[in-house]
Amino acid sequence: MAWRGTTVLVVSKDGKTVMAGDGQVTYGNTIMKHGAKKIRKIGDGQILAGFAGSVADAMSLFDRFESKLREWGGNLTKAAVELAKDWRTDRILRRLEALLLVADKSNVLIISGTGEVVQPDDNVAAIGSGAPYAIAAARALVRNTDLDARTIVEKSMEIASEICIYTNKNITIEEI
Repeated sequence: MAWRGTTVLVVSKDGKTVMAGDGQVTYGNTIMKHGAKKIRKIGDGQILAGFAGSVADAMSLFDRFESKLREWGGNLTKAAVELAKDWRTDRILRRLEALLLVADKSNVLIISGTGEVVQPDDNVAAIGSGAPYAIAAARALVRNTDLDARTIVEKSMEIASEICIYTNKNITIEEI
């Protein structure tokens, strides 16, 4: 059986960056937890970070990412690239099973253990099992409404929770 159950979404629009994560953790066909916190502020509250995958692995990666942020003077992109390089090449790190979604007021990045650092064209990104639903809803709302970033994130996560069986409506939201 596999552990599943994450939807993390970020939207950066009009000077606001908003990230949300649902609270569901699923093991096989059983919901194990309803209120997990999968996102947080780091870097003196100037950066939002969320994860999908193993919690222990994600916590290790958050710690390493924060170290890289300090090392590179808060430069989000440089810290992300350096973490991705370490993650891909380090014998212990490369076994970690997680994805990170990080953002500041001007950048949105997805970081993977294969060495990828992806910056979406539209400052909308999502990770986890409900990511396709959340990102589709967010992109439609960004392109076709005048809603602010927080409202877009709230509505998109609600839509994802109505479609994805691994996503619930217990949403945590952080904003910078």
